[in-house]
Amino acid sequence: SASGESGSRRLRRPPSLGRVAVVVEEGSGFIKAGFGGERQPRLVLKSSSLVPAWDRPVLPGAPGDEVAGRVVRAHPIKHGMVVDWEALEGLWERLLVGGLRVCPEQWPVLVSDSPSAPPASREKVAELLFEALAVPACHMASTALLALCSTGAFSGLAVEAGAGVCHATPVYAGHSWHQATFRLDVAGSTLSRYLRDLLVAACPDLSLRALPRKAITQLKKHCCYVSLDFEGDLQNADRHHPVSLCLGTGCSICLSSERFRCPEPIFQPSLLGQAEPGLPVLAFQALQRVPATLRSRLADTVVLAGGSTLFPGFTERLEMELEAQCQRHGFGALRPHLVASPGRGTAVWTGGSMVASLRSFQQRWITRPMYQEWGSRLVHEAFN
Repeated sequence: SASGESGSRRLRRPPSLGRVAVVVEEGSGFIKAGFGGERQPRLVLKSSSLVPAWDRPVLPGAPGDEVAGRVVRAHPIKHGMVVDWEALEGLWERLLVGGLRVCPEQWPVLVSDSPSAPPASREKVAELLFEALAVPACHMASTALLALCSTGAFSGLAVEAGAGVCHATPVYAGHSWHQATFRLDVAGSTLSRYLRDLLVAACPDLSLRALPRKAITQLKKHCCYVSLDFEGDLQNADRHHPVSLCLGTGCSICLSSERFRCPEPIFQPSLLGQAEPGLPVLAFQALQRVPATLRSRLADTVVLAGGSTLFPGFTERLEMELEAQCQRHGFGALRPHLVASPGRGTAVWTGGSMVASLRSFQQRWITRPMYQEWGSRLVHEAFN
């Protein structure tokens, strides 16, 4: 596309405001970014970043900070919530200028928003975009709505399971039903730690705790699956189907029951000592809380999104348990229909790309003059 010069860096410039936008999905584990109208994000980066330790005070127990030598690994987003705005600002700047190679002052930005994020968080995002990055316009949309938009729907139940948090969010006519939104802080990162603990318990002599996080994630993605009969599989060794995987270090690891025990806490958080119900129960509670006249319509489009929904067996298990919840609580007429697209790992970003490229959407931006006149509180009226 068109380009300009800023030092030695080539910068993309949009032909006009409102026709092309940068689309960013902020996640606890990864941040995805690209351009509206494209099928896939251009960049998928870790949400954490390394900064020199002397650039910021390091307090014991500071949220999101992890000291490694003379640098600090900052985790600005945890469980879907921003906990370090300074680190997030640096991550955004590196993402836009260094990664996408755009001039932020020239590009409108559509950014995803967690369904359970506090209202003040949206104000802070607006301040970051308009004051720190000086973007010309922005829009914030719930990840639940964007997940539905990726399938062409504007009403339904979004069930998201990512790296840091799971959500069950009803959406009707493009508006998220916040009073009926439920969250679970057991997600992909939790499962990776759990898998490590399971492997160490099975082979205490192996130095598995020294395995890098990337290796554990590789094991989780390539070997683990969701059981359709957890208790039965657990008690019958013939169902364990062990596999071995050779890691890049030359080390070979064998997984047995760990393959289906790893994802199970999403369905049974009690395995981690947590009292809250699993994701299928939360999805049912979300449907239960909406008006009776809308339940069937929303249950007819249950859209799955997020990398942690990609486990083999996840869709079948969720559908089975959600139907069982409906039957058990007297909602037998509800027939949940799950929509699980192959690209659901990037469904939120894809939905944002589709929305940002719609001609009918172009009146939905908050522009810089609007922000300067009304301030950050405008986001509560503009983005419902």
